[in-house]
Amino acid sequence: MVMKLAVLFSGGKDSCYAAYLAKKQSYDIACLISIFSENPESYMFHTPSIEKTKQQAKAMNLPLVVQKTKGQKEAELIDLEKAIKKAKKEFKINGIVTGAVESVYQASRVQKICDRLDLECFNPLWQKPSFEYLSELLKNKFKIIITGVSAYPLNEKWIGREIDKQFIREIRKLNKEYQIHPAGEGGEFETFVIDCPLFKRPLKIINKKISGEGNSWRMEVDVR
Repeated sequence: MVMKLAVLFSGGKDSCYAAYLAKKQSYDIACLISIFSENPESYMFHTPSIEKTKQQAKAMNLPLVVQKTKGQKEAELIDLEKAIKKAKKEFKINGIVTGAVESVYQASRVQKICDRLDLECFNPLWQKPSFEYLSELLKNKFKIIITGVSAYPLNEKWIGREIDKQFIREIRKLNKEYQIHPAGEGGEFETFVIDCPLFKRPLKIINKKISGEGNSWRMEVDVR
């Protein structure tokens, strides 16, 4: 029997690539789960352009379970558990896929919820070497843009940039000089996927709103 999984889905590169790897391993992706947090500084969840996961889910032809949260530390985990329970009931899932790469905080808390609900927990990106990971994204034709930055010396010029070979060259230098994590695991940058092999069609950005100052910027996009 093929295992049915739900993907904790933020619309960024990690959750999208984790879903891609799970599907590649012949798991059945039954649905996506997105948490819409009111707190832009959420401890657990990605927030820039989070509501556009609805358009990504349509592009992937997958149902999306949405759960809103105030985004208060630890309390937001109760809302995450509600969403996973809903997915288990509606889609009869056997497990959860996460895009966790290095965050023990995130991975351990999702694992505890899965243990309580008798679900498997898959972290296909866990401890994947950063530059190898970025190269894989390009090799597998993921088109990813930067929707948020929050670290020196990143600034508004990085907003909207695509992760390409030039990006990887520059982030390699910043990693050496300023310890910027190449995959943004320290919260240095946030991403949004506009095309990948899971999408039936690429998404088109029709509007964007950029806000911020100094080394802290974010972009909300409208897509179709």
